[in-house]
Amino acid sequence: MTEFTAQDVIRPRWSPALRARAIRRFMLAGLIIMIGTGVAAVCLEIFGRSLSPLWLTVGIVLPSVLAFGALFVVFAITAHALLGRLLKRLAFVLFIGSLAGIVLTAWGASLLFGLVDRIVAARPDPIAQTIFGGELTTDEIVRFFAATPEDPKALEAPPALEFVAYLLWPWQFRLLRDLVLALVILGFVSVTASFAIWWERKVAGRIQSRLGPMRVGGWHGWAQGIADGLKLVQKEDIVPGRADGPVFRLAPYLVFIPVLTAFLALPFSDRWVLRDLEVGLVLVLGLLGIDVIGVILAGWASHNKWSMYGALRVAAQMVSYEIPMGMALLLPVMAAGTLRPGAIGALQSGGFHTWLAFCSPFLFAAAGVYFVASLAACKRAPFDLPEAESELTGGFHTEYSGFRWAVFFFGEYAAMFVVCGLAVLLFLGAWHSPLPASWGESLAGGSWWQRGLYALLFSGPAWFIAKTYALLFVHIWLRWTLPRIRIDQVMYACVQVMLPMTMLLLLGQMFWQLLVPPDGITARAANIVCTLAGAAIVAAFVGTAGWGYLNRRRLVGPLAVNHLPGS
Repeated sequence: MTEFTAQDVIRPRWSPALRARAIRRFMLAGLIIMIGTGVAAVCLEIFGRSLSPLWLTVGIVLPSVLAFGALFVVFAITAHALLGRLLKRLAFVLFIGSLAGIVLTAWGASLLFGLVDRIVAARPDPIAQTIFGGELTTDEIVRFFAATPEDPKALEAPPALEFVAYLLWPWQFRLLRDLVLALVILGFVSVTASFAIWWERKVAGRIQSRLGPMRVGGWHGWAQGIADGLKLVQKEDIVPGRADGPVFRLAPYLVFIPVLTAFLALPFSDRWVLRDLEVGLVLVLGLLGIDVIGVILAGWASHNKWSMYGALRVAAQMVSYEIPMGMALLLPVMAAGTLRPGAIGALQSGGFHTWLAFCSPFLFAAAGVYFVASLAACKRAPFDLPEAESELTGGFHTEYSGFRWAVFFFGEYAAMFVVCGLAVLLFLGAWHSPLPASWGESLAGGSWWQRGLYALLFSGPAWFIAKTYALLFVHIWLRWTLPRIRIDQVMYACVQVMLPMTMLLLLGQMFWQLLVPPDGITARAANIVCTLAGAAIVAAFVGTAGWGYLNRRRLVGPLAVNHLPGS
């Protein structure tokens, strides 16, 4: 490893000289970009391109945003004490604002894209499509709003309408839409990871008769995850002296970026999906498989025996458990007859009993097998052998610190959300509530508040996120409940138990679909039994959680207010 002494702690590298150098460099970059923007504006005026939306975007808008970002960094460095006090006072407001901003951005982007699509569809001539989108002009946007049925050219557009046309023009391009939605997904993943970190600490504390975080942010230390993220971003990234530098630096991004990309094909509802592909399920599973490569490279490139042991366990465990996990997902694919995630979710809109997990006993068992395999694929206890803090001091990421260490864990929590989302999508009703969606058909076609009520009661992204978070809680719960098992037991459970079980389930589902009529008495009886079993599991889960909440002050330990009997 590189030498790290006590002097590095006493005299941190972020010295006043380094701070002054950073201020000068960011200030110089901002001024250069501003001067370049002014030159570009003059050139556009000379060459008659000043009114072209494309040249305005590339030459004026984007450089202005970069210049503003550089100057904001200068302000943040110089006024860090003031910003720290503001963040402390406005932490809760900023957190709620970020959540509301993510939701409103996604909702506003959906409305904006729909408006632009209507303008494109209203054109008398078809648009010549390019690789990035259409060739809609600002004049056509103005005519769409200002035209009358009698004489489309009679009205002269006011300046405000021309300004709106310039704002709408860029959104016809798919590339810009994808970038905006990718930023929304990144924000959602960041908030989910921060929330899951806090949630895991609180669950671990309660299970271990502690309180968990209680200070940062006020109420139950809700900002602990955000504080951890800010701390890790500011810590130094240390690369061991004998490590393979390029591979060591690349590995965290091979873990995080593919998982982030998997969100592009994961539908949150019938309309909230970036790419509803015909083979979307294959794409998601393929992207989750790249995660394994990043973890193996991280352990191998660290030049550390504990990291190498963790990488070997990853190669044995995660790759093996992807087979039963993928085979378990074949059962709902067989039942739905498609690999398109949106179509699979749409089949489960008839209520609780129509969710695919309750359509046959083989699908019911496959849901359980998939969930257990997903624990191993995400390196969660009792299958957390690649990390194994008590044995390998951290496993494959032992030598990582700072931002790259945070990237690993952001990737882990993002992968947990994706695998839980797949379980919800393929087995547990996707974005539909337990109530039949047909009960709210009158609301679905009504005003905006009626559509919002329909989304909350019957079918909407809130249901998908809530059910996914419920499974995410079970992931966290099991980590702090079950002991870690040995690597030979891990492989035995995969090769000799789960793999033959998924093969039998796959064969049984095939014969079930061939021999059992969907409307026959056998299928209905199986559906009723599986539905009752699922309702009993949910009731037991809710009842246990309710009992725990009512007895939350009766813990076993010195922090308890009311001790449990015998404690």
